[in-house]
Order: sequence, then structure tokens, then C-alpha cells
Amino acid sequence: MDRRVELLTREGCVICTGAATQLQRLADELGFALTITDVDAAAAAGDSTLRAEFGDRLPVVLLDGSEHSYWEVDEPRLRADLAR
Repeated sequence: MDRRVELLTREGCVICTGAATQLQRLADELGFALTITDVDAAAAAGDSTLRAEFGDRLPVVLLDGSEHSYWEVDEPRLRADLAR
């Protein structure tokens, strides 16, 4: 089963940039697909649901479409969940 990891972020978010770097390193190591979504850009394109739900606690990591962690990457938990 291919696992999907998505990082919800916004431009200018320093914590988001660090999370993106960490997740890219993990994606390279563990072989999962990583998508990075800017919630403000998505809202400008007509889909404001992500910004409405997650906008005040970015960055948010979604694993297979479900919230996994926010404000930081919970790397030990993510590794364990990806191994399942």
C-alpha cells in the first residue's frame, strides 16, 4: 500500500519550512509520496476547507488524509505508523 503524507503549510511560516525539510528527508529515506499544500493558495483557488479547518495550527501533517500531527513532525510516531 502506498502511503500518502501531506504537509499543510503557508508562505512565510518558518516552522512549516523546517517541517517540509524534515519530511522530504524522511520521504527520501522511507519512500513515501510527499505533497506540500499551501492552505492560502488552495483557498485562493476556491477550496477554503483546509484553511478553515487547519489554518491556525500550521504546519499540519496528514497521513493518508487523516491528521497525524501539527506544529511539528512527530517523527517517531510517523515512522511507526508508516511501518504498519
